[in-house]
Amino acid sequence: MSNSPDDKKFSNNDTKLIKIPSRRTGKKNSFVDKVNVYINDLLDEISWRFVAGIAGAVIFCVGVIGMVLIFADPSVVHVQKPTVVENEIVQTEEKRVQIKIREGLSTAEIADRLAEKGVIDSSLKFRILARLRGYDDKLRPGSYTFAVNMSDDDVFAKLLTGEKKMIKFTIPEGFGVKEISERLYNLDLADKDDFLKVAADFAPYDYMRKRKNVFFAAEGFLFPDTYTVESDMDIDELLTLMAGNFDERLTTEMRVQAEKMGLSIYDLITLASLVEREVRFPEDRPIVAQVFLKRLKLNMPLQTDATLQYLMDTPKEDVTIKDTEIDSPYNTYQHTGLPPGPIANPGMASIEAILNPADTDYLYFVADRRGHNHYAFTYEEHLNLVNQYR
Repeated sequence: MSNSPDDKKFSNNDTKLIKIPSRRTGKKNSFVDKVNVYINDLLDEISWRFVAGIAGAVIFCVGVIGMVLIFADPSVVHVQKPTVVENEIVQTEEKRVQIKIREGLSTAEIADRLAEKGVIDSSLKFRILARLRGYDDKLRPGSYTFAVNMSDDDVFAKLLTGEKKMIKFTIPEGFGVKEISERLYNLDLADKDDFLKVAADFAPYDYMRKRKNVFFAAEGFLFPDTYTVESDMDIDELLTLMAGNFDERLTTEMRVQAEKMGLSIYDLITLASLVEREVRFPEDRPIVAQVFLKRLKLNMPLQTDATLQYLMDTPKEDVTIKDTEIDSPYNTYQHTGLPPGPIANPGMASIEAILNPADTDYLYFVADRRGHNHYAFTYEEHLNLVNQYR
């Protein structure tokens, strides 16, 4: 083998040539030289493969760690267990799953819920795809029906276009805004806090204008009825539907009658809400209405427990003397006249009772344990009834 620079072979990692000396001194062994060159070439190739393999592994690990840091929740990383399908029958049955996606949920929260219900196989993969495709702010709230083990593309297709279904619900007579918010929340139609926030100032009609010390402008004007709505209807639309129903039900004749009695629509509904919350049986409505109207005429406090109950988080069977000392404009034991506004949403029967009260002169009433009212003309008679029935 020649010793000139052109004839020398070096590996890129400076691997030295392995010299196998010839047994014949002073002579070159072409066979040995060829073996020497072959071995060095082999070592050179192995070294490059080893270095490339290590570098590739390092780059892969760094990439995975980076993706986790970008897309995983800062508090916890959920590892989604793979869904085990035991046979083809289970796989083709397509078990249905109902999931409500509420307004304001993040992509991470949506992905976790879908994975928890078995709709997708990996929360992390779903979130990565949503981020890469720019879907984070495009997933629509609503009530959805999914199949177990759907593809991510199919799930995205639903969430991007939205899915509607019809929901039927009933608002009973006497429900307040808080009770309505609870019912809508249980039906996945509205968030409670959001509903109360909107209802506080919701007044699409002049007679609904919010008064001083009133908690909810919508109180009293969300007509009790059975409604069928789309699952994605927003809070303003729900309130508009119920308030519009009330406005339609309040006929021109009823408005004229209220005006003849010296009552505004607001006063009419405030009085009707008191009757609604005080009365359990239909025959008592016009009599209780007459008691309230006569007390107002005589400038007597209405002294209705219903207004005290309205101030309480949890209603009581009986209010106490201490309860009658609550400092509030709604305390009709401490203040004469009507409370600041309605305390519930009355039905048509209670509204009609105010417009057509009984022809009596009672000033007092007390309900027995079954809810039937007993009436008195004087306070002494009233105390006797209280001792007898309570």
